Amino acid sequence: MLIQINGHPDASGSAAADATSSSRETSMRMLAVAAVMSLTPVTAFAASECRVTGHPSAFGVDMTAYFAVRSGETCNFPMRIPGAMHSSGVSQKPAHGTLRQINVTTFRYTAASGYKGNDTFAIYGEGKGPYGSGRSVMTVNATIE
Repeated sequence: MLIQINGHPDASGSAAADATSSSRETSMRMLAVAAVMSLTPVTAFAASECRVTGHPSAFGVDMTAYFAVRSGETCNFPMRIPGAMHSSGVSQKPAHGTLRQINVTTFRYTAASGYKGNDTFAIYGEGKGPYGSGRSVMTVNATIE
C-alpha cells in the first residue's frame, strides 16, 4: 500500500502519519492566519455609519444634517442625494474633529478625544438627479457626547 503525505509517497503505509501531518499542517495554517490578523491595524476595519437626521434634497439645493457621536469615536457620513454624484469635497473643516473623504459619496468623521459639545462642518456634492442638477452644500451639525 502506498500513502501520500503532503503530496509525497510514503511506503510505510501509516495512516496515522498521514493524519498527524494533516493536523500539523492545519495547525500551522491557522497560526499563520492568526499572526497576519494580529498585525492588521484597527483602522482597516470599517467604521460604523453615522446615524443622520435630516432629509436628502436635490442637486442644486443646500441642506442641513445632524448626527451624534461619542468623544473620540469615528463614523462614516454618507451624502445621499438622489441621482448621480460626479464630484464632492469638504467646504468647511470641523473645529473639534477630523474629516476625511473616503469616496465620492462618503466621508469619515472622527470626534476629538476628550471633547464634548458641538461641531460643524460642510461638504458639497455636484451631480445630476431626477429633481435637479448642480452643486449642493450640506452643513452638518454634530453633537459630541
